[in-house]
Amino acid sequence: MIRFILRRLVLAFAVFLIVVTVSFLLTRLSGDLAVSIAGPNATAEDVATVRARYGFDRPLPVQFAVWFGNLLHGDLGTSYLYREPVADLLAKRLPVTLTLGAVGLVLAVLVGVPLGIAAAVANGSVWDRLIGLVGLVGQAMPSFWLALLMMIWVGVYWQLLPISGLDDWQGYVMPGIVLAASSVPVLMRLTRAGMVEALASDYVRTARAKGLSWASVLLKHALRNAAMPVVTVAAVQFGFMLGGSVVIESIFALHGMGFLAWEAISKGDFAVVQAVVLLLATIFILLTLIADLLNALIDPRLRIA
Repeated sequence: MIRFILRRLVLAFAVFLIVVTVSFLLTRLSGDLAVSIAGPNATAEDVATVRARYGFDRPLPVQFAVWFGNLLHGDLGTSYLYREPVADLLAKRLPVTLTLGAVGLVLAVLVGVPLGIAAAVANGSVWDRLIGLVGLVGQAMPSFWLALLMMIWVGVYWQLLPISGLDDWQGYVMPGIVLAASSVPVLMRLTRAGMVEALASDYVRTARAKGLSWASVLLKHALRNAAMPVVTVAAVQFGFMLGGSVVIESIFALHGMGFLAWEAISKGDFAVVQAVVLLLATIFILLTLIADLLNALIDPRLRIA
């Protein structure tokens, strides 16, 4: 198990280095940062001053070395828009985005996994087709359109939930449902496919022949083997939710990391954009690592693979 963990840690660190390099290069290749920071009405002298102040006049390898060294010390630079350290901005906004993503993931799992199990048990029946149709509609529905519909009906007409802001926990409900809507079909189909395969296997028939209850066979035997790909995909979906929060937070006026990224992109605050991309990628890598470790705990055979 220790060797398995070490291999995964080395792989995660290698991916992190690639992400760091790519995020730095994409920011630098997107245009002249000095011109963007100085503004459209800046003179050539103003641009030159900004370029010298932020080190943009240095060779690209030197810029990367300085930036990466600062990154290792937790220095993500200073926001050109807010005039404060980027790390402080992320520390204030990240909890909102993580909470929103967690709400969306929990809702997606609570809805998608039971629907997948029900579809597998009713394989080939009318109920199986109806559940599949629900998943198809959920997959095809754009998140922004669902968000607007919920704001109009749930927030304005029925007045059940607030349509914007985070005055209390209810502010997370509608955005969480919108985030979960696109993940439910994925988890549902994956759970169904795994359960159909597991229910047709020999060990399930043997467990039934020994007199075990249907619920015990379904939850303790079949679901355990079908859960491995679901765990991996759930971790990936959580990363997608954090990245997709840019749209959802903008619609519901939630001042999280996604809303911060939208402001930074619209105002050309490249230090914040670069930090948000790097942080989201790092979280994605950690989620994948955690999913691999959980799968190794579920199936010991993966530890020696």
